Amino acid sequence: MTFRDWQALDPAAAARELHRRAAAFSPAHRRAVLALLPDESVLAARLAAARTAGGPLAGVPLLVKDLFDVAGWPTAAGSTFLPELRPTPSADSALVAAFAAAGAAAVGKTQMHEFAYGITGENAHFGDCPHPRFPDRVTGGSSSGSAAAVAAGLVPLALGSDTGGSVRLPAAFCGLYGIRFSPREPWIRDAFPLSPAFDTAGWFTAHAADLRASLAALVALPPATAATARGCYLELPGVDPAVAAACRAAAARFAAPADAATADALAAGFAPARDAYNTVVAHEAWQVHRTWAERYRDRYDPGVWSRLSRGPGITPEAKAAANAVCADVRAVWAAFFRTFDFLVLPASPLPAFTKAECTLENRNRILTLTAPASLGGLPVLSVPVPLAGGLTSGLQLVVRDAQSPVLTWALGLVASSP
Repeated sequence: MTFRDWQALDPAAAARELHRRAAAFSPAHRRAVLALLPDESVLAARLAAARTAGGPLAGVPLLVKDLFDVAGWPTAAGSTFLPELRPTPSADSALVAAFAAAGAAAVGKTQMHEFAYGITGENAHFGDCPHPRFPDRVTGGSSSGSAAAVAAGLVPLALGSDTGGSVRLPAAFCGLYGIRFSPREPWIRDAFPLSPAFDTAGWFTAHAADLRASLAALVALPPATAATARGCYLELPGVDPAVAAACRAAAARFAAPADAATADALAAGFAPARDAYNTVVAHEAWQVHRTWAERYRDRYDPGVWSRLSRGPGITPEAKAAANAVCADVRAVWAAFFRTFDFLVLPASPLPAFTKAECTLENRNRILTLTAPASLGGLPVLSVPVPLAGGLTSGLQLVVRDAQSPVLTWALGLVASSP
């Protein structure tokens, strides 16, 4: 169902439909949703209030990744102990409030990779978040529950965050449209942090027209035409040949392949991005957690702890070297944007992973694709790419800023395609 489909239902019917869809989930798929207003009359009242308040998204139901605060619900960030350290929020996060001002109604919260420190959608405490159509595969993370809920059709809109790919990868795995913005903006500043240098806010929809509508409601986007949008497509190492071929074909609707000089300059400039990303995130994540990390060590997901515990060992020299790489990558992007308006990249090296494929090697393959935009602090539009057997990958359309006319143009192009 699209935004308009949900808006066509009266609040009581919309509440019934939400509960009907949630009840149809298998026990494994219910892991995606951490909390949903359980009383149908309360849910209907919230949808009615949103509709009465008006706005372009009036009455659209919204699920919220559990690192954004929603008044009255604890924020656990995928952990078992964070609510013990923080009071239950009495106010909504800025992004939730912005959607409320546009008329959307927050009706529940979604599960996630613990503390957003992972990109597979696994969670050792609550169980992995399975793919809605391929239950032997994961959704990708860390915004796993939000992506699963939208892909399963429970809601048309769900919030996520993206530090190193946590919107882009689940969007690719689940066949969704997604958007991430830039670090240190108001919409991410009050979310529970992973790495403030790279953390960004974002969201998912199942339809290009809905993503375009949500952007129009929250961001002042200028119009654009194909003649004003100049971009190119770049392939980076580590992408499965079948996925690379599908991404190459899908990218052709947006841009031609990069010329040899541009491709070489970008590939060389982006090569150290992944390792620098890992260093900065480990250092910053430890600063977030260090006051309680040892006390709660046994309550962390072992995989999250192994990454987090790198932080104390990062020397000032290593951090300075990583920061220098970040500056170099930003300079590469600045040079690129003097000629181009956007860059298209694959978003995932493989379709949705099986449990056996959730390895360090594949994590590194993902970050090779996603870390360059993260280090650049750049907004990215995620567009799904169909693969054989109903699986999907995705494209990243990296733009200079959130007001780029490329976003309007690209989503309009997709929405108008047969």
